Order: sequence, then C-alpha cells, then structure tokens
Amino acid sequence: MDVSAIRQDFPLLDQEVNQHPLVYLDSAATSQKPAQVIDAVNHYYRRDNSNVHRGVHSIGTRATESYEGARKTVQSFINAEHVEEVIFTRGTTASINIVANSYGRANLSTGDEIVITQMEHHSNIIPWQQLAKQTGASLKYVPMQSDGTLTLADVENTITQSTKIVAITHVSNVLGTINPIKEIVKIAHQNGAVVLVDGAQAVPHMKVDVQDLDCDFYAFSGHKMCAPTGIGVLYGKKQLLESMEPVEFGGEMIDFVGLYDSTWKELPWKFEGGTPIIAGAVGLKTAIDYLTDIGFEKITAHEKMLTDYAMEQLSAFDGIDIYGPDHRAGLITFNLTDVHPHDTATVLDAYGIAVRAGHHCAQPLMKWLDVTATARASFYLYNTKDDVDRFINGLQSAKEFFGDVF
Repeated sequence: MDVSAIRQDFPLLDQEVNQHPLVYLDSAATSQKPAQVIDAVNHYYRRDNSNVHRGVHSIGTRATESYEGARKTVQSFINAEHVEEVIFTRGTTASINIVANSYGRANLSTGDEIVITQMEHHSNIIPWQQLAKQTGASLKYVPMQSDGTLTLADVENTITQSTKIVAITHVSNVLGTINPIKEIVKIAHQNGAVVLVDGAQAVPHMKVDVQDLDCDFYAFSGHKMCAPTGIGVLYGKKQLLESMEPVEFGGEMIDFVGLYDSTWKELPWKFEGGTPIIAGAVGLKTAIDYLTDIGFEKITAHEKMLTDYAMEQLSAFDGIDIYGPDHRAGLITFNLTDVHPHDTATVLDAYGIAVRAGHHCAQPLMKWLDVTATARASFYLYNTKDDVDRFINGLQSAKEFFGDVF
C-alpha cells in the first residue's frame, strides 16, 4: 500500500497547524475525505442536483440513479442479501434509534431483557435505556474482563430466554476491543434474541460481511470511512424490516395518503421519510469505491503495523497508562500520569498533533476505568510511522512540561 500516494488524495492533510505539519490522529472521531469524494459531491451539486424518485426529467433521473446506485454499492460492500435491506440514515445514532423505536417498542414488554455492555458509545446505551423505561423491560450488562474484553462464558450467562435484544459494538471506540460478534450472535439466536451491531468503528477498518455474522441489524456512519457527514446506513434482515413500522412520517415514505389513514411504501423507502441524503449517498458510494480499490486487507494490516509500532514505543515510556487489550483495533487510549487529558491534547496540538480528549461519549466506560476522561490517538490508512514518531515525541514533550509544572 503506497501511503505517500494515498496521502496526496487528502487535501486537508497538506497544511500546518501551529507552525508544524499536521499529524491527524483523530480518525475514530471522523476521518478525512479524499479529493475523489469531495469531487463526487461537488459534481452532484453542480450537474445532477435534483430530488429523487419524483421528477421525470433527465436531471431527476440521474439523481435517482446515483442515489439508488449508492444503495447497491452498500449492499455489495457489506454483502447484504437484498438491496432493500440497506436503509440510508443520518448516521449510526439514527440507525440505532430506528431499531429501538420501531422494533423495540413493538416487541418488548415488562419482563423482557435488553443486553448491552459498558463499553458502548452513548448512542448504543441511551436508546435502550429509554426503551426499557417505555416498555418495562430491564437493561442488563455483560461483565467485562480487566483488559476490556468479553468472554463468551459471560455472554452466555447474561443472555437468557427473556432476552429480546442484544445491542453491542463491533469495535470499542475507546478500548479498541474487537468483539467476537459472530459467536455472540449465535448465543443470542439460541435464546431467541435479535442482535444489533454498532459497526461505526469497524466498517472503516475491516471487511464486514453481515450474512457471515448473521446479525439482525448492523449500523454504521459514512463520515468515519472517508464519506461526508450526515449519511449512515442501517442494515436489517428483510423479514424484520418488513414487520417494522416507520418512525418518521412524511414525504417519500408514503404509498397512499387519505384524510384519516395512510399506507407506506415498500422497503427500503418506508424508513426514508422526507428528502433523502442524496449528496451524502453519492459521497458514500465514492468512499466505498475508494477504500475497496485500496483493499481492506491492506488497510487493516497497515493500521495494525502502526498500532503495534506505537505500542512498542509506548512500552518503554514511563508515566503513561494505556487502556484496552493487547489485541486491538487501530487506536490507543491513554493518560499521562497525573495529567488531565485535555492538557495533554493541548500540548500535542501545539506541535500540530491532533488527538481526541474527553469521555469519548462513553461515560459508563470511563467510570469502569475509574477515570473522568482519557486521550485517544487513532490511526487510519493515511497515517505513517513518522506520524507515530512525532506523536511519541510530543508525548515526551508534554511529560517533560508537566513534570516541571508539578
């Protein structure tokens, strides 16, 4: 994989921040966008901008073909069995809320269980908290091991015949834990539960096959995988989606509207009320094509190399706490001892190094780690070993600075 050539595709990386060349290590929050994606969205607005599914004129036809073509690209990308199993949403959060508010409200009641973990992003906790309150169901958590992993024995002990929904992240946005989704799905199905997977941190970095996983729902966002913000995907098994009611009502999703009753379009459009995210879908298709052309095996291997290299450098680093398992996705969450992560990130920013600091929308996990916040460096296909070296040197400078302060 020619990383130097890849970097030239990302215009934002070619700049200085605080008089230093930018080192962008915050792709877990949002990835940068290649020129190919920027150009595709620009072309849509310049040449094909029209609403879809409505007009019979040529521009409207081109827009519809682009939008529905993007759906077919996503279907192939995640290996969905049917194209109508791909629902375009605003992002992972919106996708999870559709499942909670449609499937969850219709199928859960008092005595039922929802099983999640403490490593979940808030977007995969709060909808289930609200659903439990609305339906009388109970919320249960699979225990975590000291390194932030799950054991299948604990999964089996937590999921019962009363469990109706299991909602779990594929990859933790804080710990980098890669959960054994296929095995968890099997356990859930043996107990009659459906499984929703939060794939926001997985889809950008590894090949995902929803049929192989056998998950019932899978949610992810475009902006973490080189696509624009505001576009995401909900995958759902066809028979489940067909049984579910829409949660947003209005134009685009209707079949017939009368004075006192209405009917809905078939899948996938019944879940896409209002003018859809057309330009976002165009950008998502282009991003998928871009990443697929490079190859996910190469992307995964490159991120592993960078993560292993960074962990090796940090292993000789005194005064740092690193959170998460040895086998992890391409991110490292850490704290310099006795230094607030916001202060660490501020010093790194002074050297042009962008990392994330805070609770990462994972406050229950912060409590489990017994910290208020952490810093996080996350890697992607455009990062280099030189980025890692500058990150390590920046941490050393921060350590020396705060050592003098304290």
